Amino acid sequence: MSIPSLSANELPESSLRIHFFGHESAYIAQIAHRFGGLADQSPESECDLAVFAVNPASGIDAPTISAWEAMNDSMVPRLIIIVLEEDSEADFDDAVMLCNRVFDQTVTPFLVLHDDSGLPCALISLQTQEIIDYSTTPPTISDSESEHKTLVSEFRDEYLEILETHGEDGFEAGVLFPAIPLTMNGPLGADIVESYIARLN
Repeated sequence: MSIPSLSANELPESSLRIHFFGHESAYIAQIAHRFGGLADQSPESECDLAVFAVNPASGIDAPTISAWEAMNDSMVPRLIIIVLEEDSEADFDDAVMLCNRVFDQTVTPFLVLHDDSGLPCALISLQTQEIIDYSTTPPTISDSESEHKTLVSEFRDEYLEILETHGEDGFEAGVLFPAIPLTMNGPLGADIVESYIARLN
């Protein structure tokens, strides 16, 4: 069941004006509803945060690319949500590469870990190297094993280098564009998205 876009009068009260962009295949209306924003807004509308949702299986359409480009001069903070679907063969890495090609250089503060059946179940932080396990309620945070540290070491070095270039407040300044994985039918990534929104409050 799809959730309709909400008008400003129906949204929970928030000090932030959050606008969501993306093709309907990225569940843009549902995601906007989930995080208290407005879907399908004109890129010319004033906002405090622009969130772009991308479904790896369907790519990024021309209106979404145009909306991104319209934000380039305004320095509005931008966040990218990569929607993870259980039955899709396209993954987070595919979507990030696409975003780097048609948007701007993105950063991935977290990488996705999968369970034995291949489903996304956890995130590993490239900054702290901690693992957030979403298979437990509430999610469990633990230090990663040496094997994980080795696997993500190159990604971590690249992330920390970009972070150093743009500064810790690069996201707030509108020059650093984090790409965050999110499952539609589960909690994975939702707390990370909320933490970035909170940084602007």
